[in-house]
Amino acid sequence: MGFRSLARSFVLTAGIAAAATSPVFAQQTPTPAQSRPATPAPKPAPAQQPATPTPNVEQVTPGQTQPPAPGTVRSNHGAWSVVCDKPPGASAEQCALMQNVIAEDRPEVGLSVVVLKTADRKSKILRVLAPLGVLLPNGLGLNVDGKDIGRAYFVRCFADGCYAEVVLEDELLKTFRSGAQATFIVFQTPEEGIGIPVDLKGFAEGYDALP
Repeated sequence: MGFRSLARSFVLTAGIAAAATSPVFAQQTPTPAQSRPATPAPKPAPAQQPATPTPNVEQVTPGQTQPPAPGTVRSNHGAWSVVCDKPPGASAEQCALMQNVIAEDRPEVGLSVVVLKTADRKSKILRVLAPLGVLLPNGLGLNVDGKDIGRAYFVRCFADGCYAEVVLEDELLKTFRSGAQATFIVFQTPEEGIGIPVDLKGFAEGYDALP
């Protein structure tokens, strides 16, 4: 199963619910954007999602080289880091594999990419935080090493941005582990796709390091 079919399994407020179908990958040619990996630092997951909290790490802003991180960086793996924290109300420490990227030529456009396991360890979640202002109906596209994978829809927006979440099933996980570069595509207009490269170096090692 690819990213397109995984878009049927979005993580909603109370857990994982199935959506109907997902359209094919966007045909518009995205504008590649150079990006720099940053020490991962997405905002904490909203309180409405206690089953899969994200470690409490502040999101990086343009120009920052070492963003503040209330969570503890457990280990670094290439462009990725394992960050752990104990969210309020949680019975145990939660860890996630994270990477932040900011487009060099579009500093207002950046992504936080997070991979984590649900509290029951039965599912793996890919969570992508995009900035406010993206065109929500077009969703979030994904390309890995030049191969169109599919598109997922945004599920919720908060003050820190809009989230797209899918179940990270085995086929997509394998693609990430063996790939060199993923490109996530957001849209600011129906015609303008902005491709944001995410380095996959260290992903496999980092994923294996998750508790």
